[in-house]
Amino acid sequence: MTLMIRFVLAACLAAALAGPAAHAQAAGGDDNRYQFNRVDDGYLRLDLRSGEVSMCGPRDTGWACLPIADDRVAFEREIARLRRENAALKKSLLDRGLPLPASTAATTASGDTAAPPPGPADGNRVISVVERVWRRLVELMVGLRRS
Repeated sequence: MTLMIRFVLAACLAAALAGPAAHAQAAGGDDNRYQFNRVDDGYLRLDLRSGEVSMCGPRDTGWACLPIADDRVAFEREIARLRRENAALKKSLLDRGLPLPASTAATTASGDTAAPPPGPADGNRVISVVERVWRRLVELMVGLRRS
């Protein structure tokens, strides 16, 4: 995998993780909607409301921002397919009278979990993880710029 593809994938991941937290911070006004980060070919623009990442730079007609492809929809489809497959396998085990593995005992054959709804502590943990990922992404970009 080339270095640019890795960088784009890291940026998309950071945008996907930072989107909800950034949306909560940017709800106050439009002046903080975008965040720009310098890269070799121009700037990466992160939309703090939607989480969309765009590559901004000089074009034939002047400066323009082009969205970076996001594979989120493909990932969600694959997750849904795997959940259906997992539910079918669990149902097959239960139909044959075999017990489910201990790690999946809390999950029913339909894929629903018995976990309680998320609370404020879960939100704080998510924000902490997003901040760590963002710092690592910035460190990666600084390291790429130096090399």
